[in-house]
Amino acid sequence: MLETKLTELLGIKYPIQCGTMQGLSRAELVAAAANAGCLACIPAATFPSREELLDEIKKTRDLTDQAFGVNVSLFPALMPRPPEELIGTVIEAGVKIIETAGRNPQPHRDQIAAAGLIHIHKCARVRDAIKVDKLGVDVVSIVGTECGGHPSMEGVTSLVLIPQAVDGCEKPLIAGGGFSDGRSLIIALAMGAAGVNMGTRFMATKECPTHEAVKEKMVEVPETSTIIVMQSLGNPSRVLRTPWTENIVEKEKEGATLEELIPLISGEASQKGGWVEGNVDQGMMPVGQVVGRIKNIPTVAELVESIVEEAKEVKAKLDKIF
Repeated sequence: MLETKLTELLGIKYPIQCGTMQGLSRAELVAAAANAGCLACIPAATFPSREELLDEIKKTRDLTDQAFGVNVSLFPALMPRPPEELIGTVIEAGVKIIETAGRNPQPHRDQIAAAGLIHIHKCARVRDAIKVDKLGVDVVSIVGTECGGHPSMEGVTSLVLIPQAVDGCEKPLIAGGGFSDGRSLIIALAMGAAGVNMGTRFMATKECPTHEAVKEKMVEVPETSTIIVMQSLGNPSRVLRTPWTENIVEKEKEGATLEELIPLISGEASQKGGWVEGNVDQGMMPVGQVVGRIKNIPTVAELVESIVEEAKEVKAKLDKIF
């Protein structure tokens, strides 16, 4: 049940990825997702030193004997060390799955391929998906504009983006942006994807280390409670709609410079506010539009079980229709 090219390649039970979240995808969440039969990745950018990253990998291995990966962001602002050093640490640790994102991975393909790693690359535009597919990556991951975090400037929805990318790629494709349950998993598979990426939904789980006040807020708000900030900087990010983030958009409309925006958009403001202290009105909290579909805060295992059971129910209904 639910076997795809992705599950076969990665050795996971279900075609579901717990989206990689900076600061949140720590050992407890990554291991819980792996134990539940999903893919999850440790974000290397969260751990500035080689020793810290190796320690987090060890912590994860102490909690699971299942496959997991490490994410290496190619965004310059998110690189605590040069990418070749981060990739080298992944290789040294013996992790077999690497996820890259943010920039063209071509300069690093030889290093990754020579080590025999399974390479997933995440992007947000169809043309980028087709390009990296031709570079020889093993899995292409793409997100529609509904996603939390960084959609493309083009604003194309998953319902259009994903089948376009599937048609242009030969490798298995992971679909992100708007996926949170069994119904949307079935939709992704019907569009030709080999799996789904769910970030926002996994935030509202007991193992996710974000503050409980943030999780409770996610359960309360409707689907209209997100806003895209930093479009004026060419680096759009979908975040929770709050007075703080609405102020960012207003200042962008007024022509604010990067220097003027930094106090509002810095990771430090977000970490000290919502993530750590539970003040959801301070800083930016990346969430996707599916935040409006979250109604509870289960364990990761309970969440995955509910997704799979709902997918089975949807398939049974479709079988009757056909």
